[in-house]
Amino acid sequence: MIKELKILSEHGRQYIHDLRKQPVSDMFRGLPMISDDITGNEITKVSALCPVNAIDRQSGAIDLGKCAFCNECALLLPEKIRFTNDYRIASNRREDLLIMPGQAGPLRIDEAVVRKDVRRLFRKSLKLREVSAGGDNSCEMELAATGNVNFDVGRYGIEFVASPRHADGIVITGPVTENMARALEICYDAVPSPKVIILAGTDAISGGIFEGSPALDRSFIRDHHIDLYVPGNPAHPLTYINGVMDLLGL
Repeated sequence: MIKELKILSEHGRQYIHDLRKQPVSDMFRGLPMISDDITGNEITKVSALCPVNAIDRQSGAIDLGKCAFCNECALLLPEKIRFTNDYRIASNRREDLLIMPGQAGPLRIDEAVVRKDVRRLFRKSLKLREVSAGGDNSCEMELAATGNVNFDVGRYGIEFVASPRHADGIVITGPVTENMARALEICYDAVPSPKVIILAGTDAISGGIFEGSPALDRSFIRDHHIDLYVPGNPAHPLTYINGVMDLLGL
């Protein structure tokens, strides 16, 4: 016991005390800021550069549901576009992920859109089944990290479970490939109602770099109500955690 206590003393506090205010590196790319004086010519140049067509060619808005956070737009127009390190960018409305030029302030969920059953039933305990629908394992690793000793989201009753029959909803990663479409539907059907659907990462939200590929079948995304969109390529653990906490009203 003395040996174990000595190790704990040497390691110090490993977990993040406040998941709401934890600072991250200035190099982290979170919420973008677009100058309201960006010109039409600049928008044309930067939208043509974007590898995932995340920048609207007319307005210059950046769609976080498509953005790969590659930073190429900010490198081209450093005085007009920059990525802040604000990781609280999850939303429960797809249209809110469209960041307009001159838009200021944080991105938060729309309280009016949150289903009442979600907070009434799952506020103190939310169990989720993660489904990798053709993912590249980047988002999957970040989601796994949410339960480690550093983030420890389980302290709020938010955890991943092995079976959809034990879950309150699903978290989808990956662009939803054709060979995973049926498996995803089966998994969702096995979850007791009411059930939550969360899309984690650019690929899940829009298809990412694979958008429009004939190898995808995104009918599930189109046909079901999505409770939370968590942008990122991959989504940061703090983005996911804060998004879920906002959804639950914690």
